[in-house]
Amino acid sequence: MFVLIAGLLIFLGVHSVRIVAEDWRTTQRASLGENTWKMAYSLISLIGFAVLVWGYGMARQQPVVVWTPPTGMRHLAGLLTLAAFILLVAAYVPRNGIKARVHHPMILGVKLWAAAHLLANGTLADMLLFGSFLVWAIFSFKAARQRDRATGVIYPAGTATGTITVVAVGIAAWALFAFWLHYLLIGVKPFAMAVLPQ
Repeated sequence: MFVLIAGLLIFLGVHSVRIVAEDWRTTQRASLGENTWKMAYSLISLIGFAVLVWGYGMARQQPVVVWTPPTGMRHLAGLLTLAAFILLVAAYVPRNGIKARVHHPMILGVKLWAAAHLLANGTLADMLLFGSFLVWAIFSFKAARQRDRATGVIYPAGTATGTITVVAVGIAAWALFAFWLHYLLIGVKPFAMAVLPQ
């Protein structure tokens, strides 16, 4: 569990600089240069992510079960992650109505993803991992909205084409991950039916 916590501290720590030290970040970017700052940021993020994945994998070998979610939670998690994928895509497709409305769809997507996995999983490692991401996303979203208000950011209006593209790509990406990649990468089939005892 120590390795998982270390990975979370590194990964979420570097992603929390804008939440707790925006002025310091601005100073460092100016001092180091844009490219050097991005390189250092990316390197630390990758290290944190690798340690996080390693620690979570180890924690899963000896799970500490805190609670057993009912089957219905898995279906609710499926719906929430579908919305999370659509929000994630909305962060990258220009001129879509979702981004025009919520402004920071990626962070909201992380919120839903984390909440969904907290509902569907009941081990201590899951609570640490997804709970940490949920708390980070809540504070990150609040900080991002405050920056927008402070700088007077105006988001362009969305178009029907952009919004339809977001929804279509988001659904396709969710289906690909939920029914194939999730098991391939993580070893869990989200919608596998439980086998009843004979």
